[in-house]
Amino acid sequence: MMKITLFALAALAVVCALPQDTAQAQPPVQIVKQDSVVDVDGYNFEFETSDGTSRQEQGEYKNTTDQQGLSVKGSYKYTAPDGQQISVTFVADKNGYQPTENKDAPAQ
Repeated sequence: MMKITLFALAALAVVCALPQDTAQAQPPVQIVKQDSVVDVDGYNFEFETSDGTSRQEQGEYKNTTDQQGLSVKGSYKYTAPDGQQISVTFVADKNGYQPTENKDAPAQ
């Protein structure tokens, strides 16, 4: 579970570290929604920021003959530097990280 948490934090750091135009001062991004629940069987978290970036994820511990370990489902969205809306849904399980870009993401 720690690897998934580190991955989530690394992904967030990459999104937050995108180059910004220093010529135009923009207001700092605020967290407008944040929720999380963690227990022995898994976790669930979501957040949204004032610039429209959001992420939600659910992780569940599986202990079956088919799979043993963490199974994660989630999605994230953000606005790319060129203004394009990026929206990705993903599954991470015994088959690895499997992202799917959502082409019909609504514009903000």
